[in-house]
Amino acid sequence: MTGRIALTGGIASGKSAVADLLAERGAIIIDADVLAREVVEPGTPGLDAIEARFGAGVLTPDGALDRAALGRIVFADPDARADLESITHPAIRERAEWLRAAAPPGSVVIDVIPLLVEAGLAGRFDTVVVVDTDEETQLARLRARNGLSREDALARLDAQASRERRLAAADLVVENTGDLDALRRRVAVLWGELTRA
Repeated sequence: MTGRIALTGGIASGKSAVADLLAERGAIIIDADVLAREVVEPGTPGLDAIEARFGAGVLTPDGALDRAALGRIVFADPDARADLESITHPAIRERAEWLRAAAPPGSVVIDVIPLLVEAGLAGRFDTVVVVDTDEETQLARLRARNGLSREDALARLDAQASRERRLAAADLVVENTGDLDALRRRVAVLWGELTRA
């Protein structure tokens, strides 16, 4: 399978685990979450723009981004979230294009984009892979991972596209409701699909 490949899924669906397993098989992973952190590091234009829009209350005492403080704002206010995305998304896309151009010829390059559907980016890719799990599993993982209340975890799920919208955008689906061994087997099948001539 050739062309541009995107990997997406809801929060706590297991995108990172799938990306790691694909990287073990030789894929070059361009992770939008990693890039999102890079473009808002201290001293970047991204962090300066976030401070200008949201105020110094979203910074830690040492001048770094206070993700929890910013999260409380943007997950409760769609307009604030849109403002944040207008700051970060162009910088993330620019960095991703640079990394893609630097990949060796013939590489399987996979863009991991959590908000692919929400940002209307699915049409930019030849193949969209969705990591899928049920909402209760997502909630349990998210609460365990981030120490969130059920209400805060639900707010984060509700801020994203519905499971149905993501699945409608999928060319390939990786179901992730079992253990790591089951996921490893599913990723092996996916890799076969992505690398077949």
